[in-house]
Amino acid sequence: MMKKLVSYIKQWLKAFSYALLTVIIVKAFFFWIYVVPSTSMEKSLLPGDVILVNKMSYGIRLPITPLTFPLSHQRMPMNNNWKAYWDIIQLPYVRFFSSTIGRNDVVVFNYPMDDELPIDHRSFYIKRCIGLPGDTIAIRSRKVYINNKFIGFPKYVTFNYHVQSTVELSQDTLLKYGVTEGGREAMENSWQLTLSDSALRQLRAKNYIQKISPLRIVEGNYADYIFPFNEHYKWNVDHFGDLVIPKKGMEVQLDSNNIHLYQRVIEAYEGHEISWDEHGFVINQVATNSYTFQQDYYFMMGDNRHNSSDSRFWGFVPESHIVGKATTILFSTNKDATGSNRWERSFSGIE
Repeated sequence: MMKKLVSYIKQWLKAFSYALLTVIIVKAFFFWIYVVPSTSMEKSLLPGDVILVNKMSYGIRLPITPLTFPLSHQRMPMNNNWKAYWDIIQLPYVRFFSSTIGRNDVVVFNYPMDDELPIDHRSFYIKRCIGLPGDTIAIRSRKVYINNKFIGFPKYVTFNYHVQSTVELSQDTLLKYGVTEGGREAMENSWQLTLSDSALRQLRAKNYIQKISPLRIVEGNYADYIFPFNEHYKWNVDHFGDLVIPKKGMEVQLDSNNIHLYQRVIEAYEGHEISWDEHGFVINQVATNSYTFQQDYYFMMGDNRHNSSDSRFWGFVPESHIVGKATTILFSTNKDATGSNRWERSFSGIE
């Protein structure tokens, strides 16, 4: 009897070990589940959407921090005060079967500004890839231009609007039109709301709506929280660029202005020391006036254009930070209301 029990336990442990190993390998190299935490991609993706991320879409990135507790990310599951990794060993970035990201792909990546963390343990972000390596991107009055060509808006893009009404706009009323962000302004019955094209059309058709006007940010109105955080570039969320996105092998002639665009790339992402004065630039103690980029970079934006922390705020996403492509909404839970499931979103593709 005891031998049978021991044999059964051994078989169970063996099966469990194989299953755990399979899950670890699949998560590390092939697929991963991600829960959308914020509204930055509304209405394309909603908070509470559980999505499938294909890690093979752009090639398999090998682990950079090999000493990592299985099935964890930044903190241990049993104690949030403990790190889930040991960063004494950091491997170089390697990606097998690499392929290019498509424009307008919805991409999961490691947040580039998490400098205190290893690359593969930085926070996960999800955005739409707008700019590819070598592109010149510009935003003019909310419209995105790539290489001087307007690329159109995502299907479910949202912007902020000023809304004036003759009645109180209750939360229930706004929810009928899918409006979940915004609030009252100083004037009576005046609101600033985040609207999709569909919500905009429906509200304009209501007789209790007096006026709807876009939130407009003036060109040249410098925002010091917008990349590259320098007064020479008087950019804001609606007026941005022209900005050339670095491409592997591309050489740029450095000057006192564009160094503010590429300094972080050279130092933080490609690991070089750079300094400059009136005589020119010094990279790794060698005088030079040019730099050749060592990897590709991307420009990411949220579909919720006035409520998204994206490349307009912190710059380029290095290829080394790319995790995978968001392909499918597996299911969705409504975090803002009753906690009920949004069954109609289950197993739907991501556009």
